[in-house]
Amino acid sequence: MSTQPAADVPVDRLSKSAPERTSGSSGPREEKANHRWWVLAVIAIAQLMVVLDATVVNIALPSAQKALDFSDGNRQWIVTAYSLAFGSLLLLGGRLSDLVGRKIVFLIGVVGFAAASALAGAAQNFEVLVTGRALQGLFAAMLAPAALSLLNTTFTDAKERAKAFGIYGAIAGAGGGIGLLLGGVLTEHLSWRWTLYVNLFFAVVAFIGGMALLRKGAPAERPKLDLPGTILVTTGLFSVVYGFSNAETHHWGSPLTWGFLIIGAVLVAAFSWWQTRTAHPLLPLRVLLDRNRGASFTVLALSGAGMFGVFLFLTYYLQLSLHYNPVKTGLGFLPMIGALMVAAQLVTNTLLPRLGPRPIVPVGMFLAAVGMAWLTTLDLDSSYAGNVLPPLLVIGFGLGLVMPAAMSVATERIGEADAGVASAAVNTMQQVGASIGTALLNTLAASAATSYMTHHTGKAAAAQAQLHSYATAYWWSAGLLTLGSVLALFMYRGGRPVPGDQPAGAAAVHM
Repeated sequence: MSTQPAADVPVDRLSKSAPERTSGSSGPREEKANHRWWVLAVIAIAQLMVVLDATVVNIALPSAQKALDFSDGNRQWIVTAYSLAFGSLLLLGGRLSDLVGRKIVFLIGVVGFAAASALAGAAQNFEVLVTGRALQGLFAAMLAPAALSLLNTTFTDAKERAKAFGIYGAIAGAGGGIGLLLGGVLTEHLSWRWTLYVNLFFAVVAFIGGMALLRKGAPAERPKLDLPGTILVTTGLFSVVYGFSNAETHHWGSPLTWGFLIIGAVLVAAFSWWQTRTAHPLLPLRVLLDRNRGASFTVLALSGAGMFGVFLFLTYYLQLSLHYNPVKTGLGFLPMIGALMVAAQLVTNTLLPRLGPRPIVPVGMFLAAVGMAWLTTLDLDSSYAGNVLPPLLVIGFGLGLVMPAAMSVATERIGEADAGVASAAVNTMQQVGASIGTALLNTLAASAATSYMTHHTGKAAAAQAQLHSYATAYWWSAGLLTLGSVLALFMYRGGRPVPGDQPAGAAAVHM
């Protein structure tokens, strides 16, 4: 029996058997700890680039539309092309990081994302811009799960893991708001193209850091890629996201909506069946069937769907109803981001290790729901300090309790061979949830505005119809978050995590 560690076991796990040094020494133990935190910085930069790109282009859309002269009907595809490629290819990207190695997939994702951003930024017509956004989504689908699986396999000490996931969860939750602020600043002071070019700066730092700090992590044994499963889940998720995206421009009775939704549901069901039959499943059911992990996936999907109620419709409200410029709109989200980061550190460093996820996540989802319902009171005369800021702080604090806790629980106790695909499942739930939420809330808001206009006339009717549509979206967002709160309460196991728990496979040896 050889005690040679599995190839992808992190350095910090191996160091646990090393003899303790005296308190005054500053040898390899401290260096390895510092190395891990530099790895976190690289991962955080890459994750921020991926997350903020879901919203950074939103504020730039009017300028891009004017410059490239494309129609209102085509405008949605600048956002949808990214989410379609990202959401449908995430599981494939996650499994590739397990099969090929997380470092190489991470670096390919960074370089590809930068190149796609440069292509989209230099676009001289609508077709090139959409192609660039789709390629961004493709490489983000490689980058995001590789980053999360690297984080999961690098930090295994309970206290360090809590801090690392607190930072990562804060970035994941706040990235959308940062994207709105950055998009406003770049659009107003430079050009809409810089909302895409800015990724080159993030990518250079992430690539240099990744080359210098990340281990190769190539697996010792490489099982075959589940090609039928890959085709089933990729086309299935594509159909689901595409169907909901079409609901934004077509009614729910359109074949382009319900047809793709039915096809997507059938393909995803066929994928689930196939995973029980194949020798090398793309997404082993053991990853999904853990009770706490399943609860986390559910929570991440519902929070992703509900979150867009604040990012999307509050942006419209601040710009169209209160007449904020893009920069002021982005600055308006900063207190929410601050509250989210404070809560993220509190939950991962203090609350989650002591209480476990069951009391924390439901409370966070409920607080976010309360904040959403509070936003329904906004009107044309509302002030930022008195009416907008308080619910934003409540929403931010609530989501800060939810995101890092759910992400940490969703990836704990994962074997080395499944770390990439489990991390991809986390991102898939968020992305599919956000896509569904965007389509659902947009459709409901548009219907509410149309209904209001049929029953009201006058100069103020259009402005009030907008407010009514926003309030409708907020109420539905609150409903989704409340549902998530109830499900989390019953789905999570009670009790706190046992100190020192390690993911399965931490002590893997070759026999």
